[in-house]
Amino acid sequence: MLTPMAPRPHTVRNKIPTEQLAVAVHSRVEEELRAVASHSGLSQDLAQELLKRMDLSGEVLQILAANGRVMKYRKVRLSVVIHQKTPRFVSIPLLRHLYTFELMQIALLPVVPADVKRATEDQLEKKAAALSNGERLTLAKQGSTRTAAALLHDKEERVIKAALNNPRMTEQYVVQALLREKALQQLTLAVCLHEKWSLRQDVRGALLRNAHTTLAHAITSAHSFRLPQLEELFCQSQLPEKIRLYLLETARDRKHHRHENHEDGLEAGFASRH
Repeated sequence: MLTPMAPRPHTVRNKIPTEQLAVAVHSRVEEELRAVASHSGLSQDLAQELLKRMDLSGEVLQILAANGRVMKYRKVRLSVVIHQKTPRFVSIPLLRHLYTFELMQIALLPVVPADVKRATEDQLEKKAAALSNGERLTLAKQGSTRTAAALLHDKEERVIKAALNNPRMTEQYVVQALLREKALQQLTLAVCLHEKWSLRQDVRGALLRNAHTTLAHAITSAHSFRLPQLEELFCQSQLPEKIRLYLLETARDRKHHRHENHEDGLEAGFASRH
């Protein structure tokens, strides 16, 4: 029986005839709701009807979670997990018994409490290594921000690309992935070639600190920064030293040319006025 390891609530003595359960699920009496939750005759439909109520106490939900008669149904189990009043010591252990795409669904629901959502995403990350390529690809495309971000480190290039294209992906997570000590070469290349992320200033800064960024892409990224900014970036960069020195030299040349052009412009302006 898949029930969470939790302190067992006190035994409910109030017994309700099975034929009255359909009415009792709407009761406002706490003792009656506890009796409904523990009832051996409770059906899946009635359990779902009960779980629609947002005024249930944590104890009623704990009792329901211990009712093996209805907790064998996946829809009931899912509803118990996402209910806002379900105690965390009940809902979080239940996550282990949910399918991958049920977990994905929970992580995307705005009504799910933040700590339960985070635990769900952690559970998905643990499962990822054992999932098929197709399942990981679907998670990368449709998963929550944190789920997709975890898949930026996947071994499959198409999974990485799908995660980068996930509409929930944010610049913050792309930058964090690039700065990770063991960031993969295929991630770096995918970001360099990405039509959206390769243009972002902070992403370009991360690329200039990533060991796998090629010279051509490093040159493109470096154009977004002035010399002092590059010097600061390279204090913590894993780019090969030759590339860093070349980019700094190029930046100094650009600065020198800008200075010369500025002086020429001042002289031309002065001459035109006199």
